[in-house]
Amino acid sequence: MGPVLHGLIKLQSVENRLRAAKSKLARCRRTVIFQENQLRTLQNGLEAKNEEIKLARIQIDRLELELKDRDQHIAKLRSALNMAKTNKEYAAILTELNTSKADNAKLENQVLDLMKNIEADEAGCGQIQQQIEEQKSELGRLRKDTEVKAAGYEAEIEQIQLEWDLAAKTIPPDTLEVFKRVAETYDGEALAVVDKENEKIEIFSCGGCFMRLPAETVNQLMTKDDIIRCSNCTRILVLKTGES
Repeated sequence: MGPVLHGLIKLQSVENRLRAAKSKLARCRRTVIFQENQLRTLQNGLEAKNEEIKLARIQIDRLELELKDRDQHIAKLRSALNMAKTNKEYAAILTELNTSKADNAKLENQVLDLMKNIEADEAGCGQIQQQIEEQKSELGRLRKDTEVKAAGYEAEIEQIQLEWDLAAKTIPPDTLEVFKRVAETYDGEALAVVDKENEKIEIFSCGGCFMRLPAETVNQLMTKDDIIRCSNCTRILVLKTGES
């Protein structure tokens, strides 16, 4: 291999470090985003609970209004019961009165159940609010910590980027473009080291996709400084060196 392929090996090493640093920065920022999403989930849960309480109160108001109307109707039935002139009329009014009382009892139970639900939801709101306050405090601490770490990672990335730019200057433009395209395809891993499958037999394979390589390909890498790509995965093939 000549200077171009050796230059690509060096560039690959810097590329790996650059991507690793960028990955650390992304993970650092994702931690904050995760905490923000957790806080948003709690806030949405609190809003939902408050909405349930609001709807339950509206329902209670409606039921209490209905109970008030029914109480007035029962009062009229009681008056009518006292004024009944025949047993048949008395029995009919009494039946209607008992039915109204039973219906009222059901409505009162519904109101009681709604009140219990409101009480439970209000307790739940208190717990969620406490979690929100704790989450806000944790998020504030995490943001400060992340800002410090992110600044360090950004400085590291800037320094490695300078190294990458210097290494890239030694690579012909067309070759560099190929490297970039393949690197984007394989998450930065543009090169594949040729592996010798058997020390006794000249059988080689691509270190990227593990497909067999013809001996002619290996011979070309030994004698020329040209880019040779794996016919299967399209990575740029290089021989194993102290750097790779």
